[in-house]
Amino acid sequence: MIPGMSTPPPRRPPAGAAVLREDVTEAIRAAVFEELAAVGFARMSIEGIARRAGVGKTAVYRRWKSKLSLVLDLLTAFAAQGLPAPGTGSLYGDVRALLEVAAHALRHPVASQVIPDLLVEAARHPEIAGAIKAALLDGQQGVAALVVRDAVARGELPEGADPDRALDLIIGPLYWRLVVVRTPLPEGYLDDLAASAVAALKS
Repeated sequence: MIPGMSTPPPRRPPAGAAVLREDVTEAIRAAVFEELAAVGFARMSIEGIARRAGVGKTAVYRRWKSKLSLVLDLLTAFAAQGLPAPGTGSLYGDVRALLEVAAHALRHPVASQVIPDLLVEAARHPEIAGAIKAALLDGQQGVAALVVRDAVARGELPEGADPDRALDLIIGPLYWRLVVVRTPLPEGYLDDLAASAVAALKS
């Protein structure tokens, strides 16, 4: 230090837009899902999200410019997580594992409310339609392709087996039951559905 000069005060951490606390961000994201489940996208508001998250509106607007951009961000983050490829060593095992993961997600009370509402909104907002496709379809198509590829390599399915058909047969009935009809799954339903899907894929 130069003689006669005092020690400079410590630098203050940046404030305002430069600092976005991660715990606040996560609280807002959680509040969005809860708000979507409670009132739907059309009635959802930044004010309601902020109130549910226990923050001010400015905390939300510093991160997202609108409720649409907020929902799109959440769907994009969900899509990035992806679904793990089962890799159980058999077609039935892989199909059964996929059904278990999908059933757990679709039975979640928030997901069961949010997904149908966003599918309706997708007809009005092309951005939501694209994000839903990435979040709910593209990742599952990739996993289905891996399941089919492995089954073909093991000789369980013929060359040229269609991954899209596989996905329809595996997830379609489950989605219909849990999201559209909204009836509980009876004991052994996933086992029976896995066996039926495998039989259909081999036919």
